Amino acid sequence: MTQRRIPVISEKPIAPGPGPWKLPPQRTYIFRNANIVDTANGKIIPNRVVKLSGGLIKIIDDKSAEHAEWYPSAAIVVDLEGKYLSPGLIDCHAHISSVPGEEGLTASIVHPDMAVSHFRQPYMAAQVLYRGFTTLRDTGGATLALKEAIADDVFPGPRLFIANKALSQTGGHGDSRSAHEACCGTTNCLSTVVDGVPAAILATREQIRQGADFIKIMTSGGVASPNDRLDHIQFTAAEIRAITEVAETYNTYVTAHAYTPRSIRHAVDNGVKGIEHGNLIDKETAEYMAKNNVWFTPTLVTYHAMGSDKYAGFLPPANREKNLQVLEQGLQSLRLADEAGVTICHGSDLLGPLWVEQSKEFGIRAQALSAAKILQGATVNAAKMLKQENFLGQIKDGFAADVLVLNANPLEDITILDEPKKNILVVLKNGRVYKSRWTKLKEDVARPQSMIE
Repeated sequence: MTQRRIPVISEKPIAPGPGPWKLPPQRTYIFRNANIVDTANGKIIPNRVVKLSGGLIKIIDDKSAEHAEWYPSAAIVVDLEGKYLSPGLIDCHAHISSVPGEEGLTASIVHPDMAVSHFRQPYMAAQVLYRGFTTLRDTGGATLALKEAIADDVFPGPRLFIANKALSQTGGHGDSRSAHEACCGTTNCLSTVVDGVPAAILATREQIRQGADFIKIMTSGGVASPNDRLDHIQFTAAEIRAITEVAETYNTYVTAHAYTPRSIRHAVDNGVKGIEHGNLIDKETAEYMAKNNVWFTPTLVTYHAMGSDKYAGFLPPANREKNLQVLEQGLQSLRLADEAGVTICHGSDLLGPLWVEQSKEFGIRAQALSAAKILQGATVNAAKMLKQENFLGQIKDGFAADVLVLNANPLEDITILDEPKKNILVVLKNGRVYKSRWTKLKEDVARPQSMIE
């Protein structure tokens, strides 16, 4: 009688193999005659040699630049001929789940079938990357699944840092129900509604369990919400303290949607570390934010877009009136924060069809800030807020090879970044050329093809 062999099952877990979407091996690039945009110091470092290998940056000094070991045979050597090498841009306030393709504000936030949003997000992620934003901080809506898919190279997109769902009280900025809806539907594609300390604690833990890198809450009324006024204060002090305490136990932080001085102080007094929008701040509140080391992320472009004739039908009449209030004071809030020494980051906050305006934030800020400060908001300041100051936001040894090749100096004219299709020649993320508008450098993320004939 033949004895059957019983297979031995190893107790050691088997590491998953690479997915069928695996990209080709990374190339090594040598950029000569590069003008490095030094974002930390707001200056240009001319005529340097920069090596990108294994997804990281290496600056080659002048004495080593001619040594053969810096130039492996497979390396692609490109003479930048005085063009500018900038770190990839970071948008610190975005909602990638609010996708184009639907008309109006409500349709951009509430998707009866979330598959509509999910199937469009890969396209959106690629467009963000091609504009030069190699990192995105999503303040409500993006999921861990999307973050992992991009990190795993399933499709192109920026590095993601996510809040999962933003938290709102009933009738608050994140509650998209009309006044005539009695119940239900308390979650949309951007936020979820919670009330009371126990619910706030549970919701905070749920966001972190589902992959949130930080927590976003609503502490004032908003332009896009149907039932609140801009001067409303949202969440009680106890609710906010509960949320910030939970976040701290996970070594992360809470940021708050807030417009008015009162709502900003309400948030910061109870442990919030960041303020989003802040259009209605005054001098004293700006100084208070600086004293408490609070991050500030204005999002001026969204109010300009919603108030323009181009998108005249996007907002209902009541929302257009609220938008006008914050639009008029947006630039002043930027000036006050800068004068007080607040650390300012770059944000856009565009919804649905407005996403195409993402790059226009630079030109708007140019009316209030210097080019160096605007660029710092989208690079070094943003990297610090993300706790990535030793990896993102600069062209330095050991940093991520998230790099833009520009045809002009952004420190002389920051508005060149308003038009990426004209001025951003190449977008590299993790040392790969995801987008090239330059004949000297080819995109290298196409998967190998097997020819039949």
